[in-house]
Amino acid sequence: MKELIAIKGEPRADLGKKGAKTVRTEGKIPCVLYGQDVVVHFSVNPPDIKNLVYTSDFNLAEIEVDGKKYKCYLKDKQFHPLTDALLHLDFLTLSEGQKIKVEVPVRFSGQAKGVKIGGKLQQSLRTVKIKTTPEHLIDEVIVDVTHLELGQSIRVRDIKAIDGVEILNSPGIPLATIEIPRALRSAAAAAEKA
Repeated sequence: MKELIAIKGEPRADLGKKGAKTVRTEGKIPCVLYGQDVVVHFSVNPPDIKNLVYTSDFNLAEIEVDGKKYKCYLKDKQFHPLTDALLHLDFLTLSEGQKIKVEVPVRFSGQAKGVKIGGKLQQSLRTVKIKTTPEHLIDEVIVDVTHLELGQSIRVRDIKAIDGVEILNSPGIPLATIEIPRALRSAAAAAEKA
């Protein structure tokens, strides 16, 4: 796991729609952090959370509110439907031994045989949903694509087993396919005719 992103939050006493609107008027984002025995309402400055929200990486955060620190992850984010402004963030604390479900990015290693001869690697699934405990938490799933030929796919079931991590996506879903370019297809068709 990578290092935690440190975020300083300001406690919020005024809850509900009116309170959230006041926080947004001040240029801040209303947030809530919840876990086994804790619910904390706070607000953050937009620049402090950009590395957590606007990234394809899966990151953990350490949020400090009123001198107390909470290790957590971003559970949900709400954007305004028209302006794309960030409206609200939900964080979930990590408790040792308690299983959580998160989405982590899929990354590929190696160069596929099909790509070397002109094919194109087309990624169809950018993230996979996993269920694990905080001590086994990973920030990405790496899949080797070196053996893929033209027209072949690699699927969720081809992900190597990771200790303590259960992959929740359907095993038949393709992660990536080596597409055959039109030029290669027409050359193969011409060769067949001849």
